[in-house]
Parts: sequence; C-alpha cells; structure tokens
Amino acid sequence: MSQNKSGSGIQGMLAAIVIPASIVLCTIIYMFILGNPSNFQDNNPELNPLPGNYLGIIYKGGFIVPILMALLVIVITFVIERFITVAQSTGTGKIDAFVHKVRSSLSSGNIDAARAECGKQKGSIAAVVSAGLNAYKQMEGDKTLDKEKKVAVIQKEIEEATTLELPMLSKNLVIISTIASIATLMGLLGTVIGMIRAFAALAQAGAPDAVALATGISEALINTGLGIGTSAIAIIFYNYFTNKIDSITYGIDEAGYSIVQTFTSRN
Repeated sequence: MSQNKSGSGIQGMLAAIVIPASIVLCTIIYMFILGNPSNFQDNNPELNPLPGNYLGIIYKGGFIVPILMALLVIVITFVIERFITVAQSTGTGKIDAFVHKVRSSLSSGNIDAARAECGKQKGSIAAVVSAGLNAYKQMEGDKTLDKEKKVAVIQKEIEEATTLELPMLSKNLVIISTIASIATLMGLLGTVIGMIRAFAALAQAGAPDAVALATGISEALINTGLGIGTSAIAIIFYNYFTNKIDSITYGIDEAGYSIVQTFTSRN
C-alpha cells in the first residue's frame, strides 16, 4: 500500500511540475528561437519570414502558438509516463498467457505453481492475483469459518487489491483527455484571431496591407494545424491507454473469478 501511495504522490508531483515547466519552456522557444530576427526579412520579426524558413512561419502564428506547443509537450510527456506505468502494471509477459497459466495451475490444484507465476509476471495484475491466492491458501487451512465466509474473504482480498492497483493505471489520463478538447478549442481561437486580422487588413482604405493580410492568414492556418495535430495525438493515445487498462481489468476479473470458482469447487 505504501508503494502505491508513493507512486501516486510522484505522479501528482509530475503533473504539477510538467504543466508550468512546459508553458515556460515553450514561451522561451517561441520568443528566442522561433522569433529570432535571423528568421525574417531584414532581420525584422515584424516582416514576413524568409522563404522556406519554417521557424519564422510558425512564429507568425501569434501568441496562441506557445500555448499550443506547451499542450503538445504536455501530451507527449504524459504519453511517455503512461507507457511506462502501463508496461510496469502489465508485467513481464502477456496478460492472456499469464491468466491461462494461473487457471491451469488452479485447475490442477497447484496453488504454489500459480503463486510462482505471479512472482514471474509481476505488475498490477500479478499483485491482485497473488493477494487472492494468498487468501485462498489461508482459507484452506482455516477450520473456523464456513465455506461462504471463506469465499467472501477471498473476494474481499481480491477487491481490495484491485482497488489499490487500478487507480494508478488511470491517473493522469484525465490530463490527456482534457488536452484533446482544449487543443482544438485553442487552435480554433487562434484561427478566429488570425482571420480577424486578415479581414482587418482587407478592410483598410486603398491598397490592402499585404504583410498584415499574410500575417493574419498564417496565424489562422498555423494555429489550426497545431491545434488539430495535438488533439489528434491526445485522442489516439487516450483511446490506446483506455483499451490497455480495460485489458488489464478484464484479466484481473478473469483470474479472480477462476480463484473463487476453484476454491468453491474444491472445498
């Protein structure tokens, strides 16, 4: 339990550090790298970017760009963090193969072999199954409780272990899912601001300001691209991790059911 609390605390600290750090880092990149005068005509960031200079083109997206960049960095950071966490929770082998081995050991009445498989597998699912098997072993030698109470004790151990393990899997996924929506909205906001500037340039008396018009259109398109791209990445990985967590949960349920059924049929 202490390891779960420690892991949860570290994940909470990660969120508190990554979000503001990403905003600061991307603002610095926007101002001093993308906005470097060497990226623009006559070394003037107020003018158009040099032909083919993508750093200057992105800079012309306006003040929404560093926000969208920060959202992208946050998504990538938490995708990496979730990959590590889910991989650790899954364990060293495939979930289906592990559950099959546990069920085979239980069917033959070899509880020690099933516990040994948990030691090899490791991860969240192995921890839950191991807790259930330990309760199974204890209830086999308990002569004071009737069968129904023994089954209830085993189920309670499995449920408590599951309650401790599963929250670690879904933690920080809310950040990815939130950014999936926010990135699109921020990109749309940047698009609207850019189009306002473009139409303002067209509305001027006399010849339209070509620089202002180009800047407005660039701002609109760049923000749209960054927003949609970031949102797409967040949605893809959110669905991926959700599917992985569902697989782990199903494996835990299947193994837990096998433990209870085996105990019921043999005692």
